Amino acid sequence: MIVHKKKKDLLFQIANYLIFIVVSLICILPFVHMLAVSFSSSTAVSGGEVGLIPIGFNTQSYTFALSDGKFLRALMISIVRVVLGVGLNLILMCLTAYPLSRTKNELKGRNVYMIFFVITMFINGGLIPTYLVIVKLGLINSIWALILPFGVSVYNMIILMNFMKTIPIEIEESARIDGASPFLILIKIILPLMKPALATVGLFCLVWHWNDWFHGIVYLGNPKDYPLQSYLQTLLNSFDQILRNSGGDYQELLAKVNVRTGRAS
Repeated sequence: MIVHKKKKDLLFQIANYLIFIVVSLICILPFVHMLAVSFSSSTAVSGGEVGLIPIGFNTQSYTFALSDGKFLRALMISIVRVVLGVGLNLILMCLTAYPLSRTKNELKGRNVYMIFFVITMFINGGLIPTYLVIVKLGLINSIWALILPFGVSVYNMIILMNFMKTIPIEIEESARIDGASPFLILIKIILPLMKPALATVGLFCLVWHWNDWFHGIVYLGNPKDYPLQSYLQTLLNSFDQILRNSGGDYQELLAKVNVRTGRAS
């Protein structure tokens, strides 16, 4: 009986490993294919001959992208934005979620504040009023225009708030008896217990800041100040003209871009 059970457990583990391997390959192989395309010749790419291994290996795409330093500058701006943005997001969301996780008896007007935040999830001022606010605050053409207006993600804040509610109240009460202030309780007790939730919402914020390209184009007037995604978006939109002016192998690079973006050659 025990041997039969061990065989079932072994088969279950093998099945789990196989499923995880297949799912992992499904996620990874498209990236491997795109990497192979970037290192392949235009003839092979246009003919659809490239799979997971480069054909006609060359690095001209990367030479073009790195030639004038704009790519590296945009990359550094994106890294700075992610570090500042995610840091500010976590600080503001924690400071907002902690009082809102208290009951209405502990925080007067708690329901009013909560309604105010929830409304902002469904209603906003629109692009033009938001742009005018950014201008009046003097944030236009500044990296802070991509960070401060998005300091609090209400959805992620609610995740943190609900996680805080699951922490036993007795832990906080014991800290209050010892004379700890609410801020000290948040720093010393609540946040260390919230590491999984902070990692989750931090990842959400990181992905949003990294992938956002629209606001960089709207709020930053100088293309030299664009973060990476905004730079790549403008690069794709004007790729034909850029390649003609670059003096490089126009057809070689254009074929790769057409395959990646689905454009006709």
